[in-house]
Amino acid sequence: MNGRADFGEPNAEVPRPIPHIGADYIPTEEERRVFAECSDESFWFRSVPLAATSMLITQGLISKGILSSHPKYGSIPKLIFACIMGYFAGKLSYVKTCQEKFKNLENSPLGEALRSGQTRRSSPTGYYSQKPKYDSNVSGHSSFVTSPEADNIEKEVLPRYEPIPFSASMNESTPTGITDHIAQGRNFS
Repeated sequence: MNGRADFGEPNAEVPRPIPHIGADYIPTEEERRVFAECSDESFWFRSVPLAATSMLITQGLISKGILSSHPKYGSIPKLIFACIMGYFAGKLSYVKTCQEKFKNLENSPLGEALRSGQTRRSSPTGYYSQKPKYDSNVSGHSSFVTSPEADNIEKEVLPRYEPIPFSASMNESTPTGITDHIAQGRNFS
């Protein structure tokens, strides 16, 4: 070997390595601009409308009597909760749109990482990459295939249970099919 990799084509491009995007990553100027744009758009076009709508719906439910108001604070706690939930729902609903904006950036390590499918959170080192401790396929046989001898042992040792009829009614006077043989034999008169 001469120490060089032969990819089959003499002019083949070698793909650039995917950058590691971690907590210490410093975004480029263009990425900062897209972050600010995403933050503004998600606030004005998603969070504000969803927060206002959720507050209006909550106030309507309180005024109709479907939701009760607090004796001391009135409808304020429920309205604040609805506003906060609407705000976060708006922010979360804009995540995919923002990811697409980053994917469309030309010379962006963050965009490259998103295009390649790299996730922000990586698994603990070696946790998912380890092979299972016990291999379920030993010498070509699946662990779920049983021998005829094992089937016979199962039939002899394990008791057979009959299915219990299901009653769709939860009324106590309706029989469910469960019987107590000891109680049937006794006469309490």
